[in-house]
Amino acid sequence: MIGKRLYREDGEENFLNRIFNTHGSYGTANGKDWFCSTPNGLFGNISNHSVTEHEDGTITVSPSILVSQSHNNLSWHGWLEKGIWRECS
Repeated sequence: MIGKRLYREDGEENFLNRIFNTHGSYGTANGKDWFCSTPNGLFGNISNHSVTEHEDGTITVSPSILVSQSHNNLSWHGWLEKGIWRECS
């Protein structure tokens, strides 16, 4: 899945909600704290990962991203490389 980088608009208060509601998106409001919505719609904080920004605005995140929600037994595990999501098999 091709991801979409979202940018915070001036004065926007619901930036994280916009990421949450856009499956496959990622972004940062302050340049250091990164968040994502996995392809299956799980919201994740990837600030503890290494995030590399590329000239085209895409990012590569390492190590792999694992997001899980225990209350509904959903999870997603994979990579985000140059803005492309790839699930572990």
